[in-house]
Amino acid sequence: AATPLSELAVGERGVVRAVRCPRPVRRRLLELGLLPGTPVQVLRRAPLGDPIELRVGAYSLTLRRDEACHVKVRR
Repeated sequence: AATPLSELAVGERGVVRAVRCPRPVRRRLLELGLLPGTPVQVLRRAPLGDPIELRVGAYSLTLRRDEACHVKVRR
C-alpha cells in the first residue's frame, strides 16, 4: 500500500510510487527528481514538522509538508 511521503519518520526510507497533485506542482516535483521508482529517505524535519528534508539519490531536497503529502511511497 502506498503511504504519503509526509508520514515517513526521520530516518525512514521509501520508494516513490506516484505523484498525485495539480499539474504545475506535479511537474515541479518530477523535475526535482521525485520520479516513480526513485528511493528517498527522510533526513530531518523542522521543529514544527514543516518543511521536511529528504535524500533523493545523491542530493538533499526540502519540501513543505503539503507538497510531500501528494507523493506516495512504498516503505
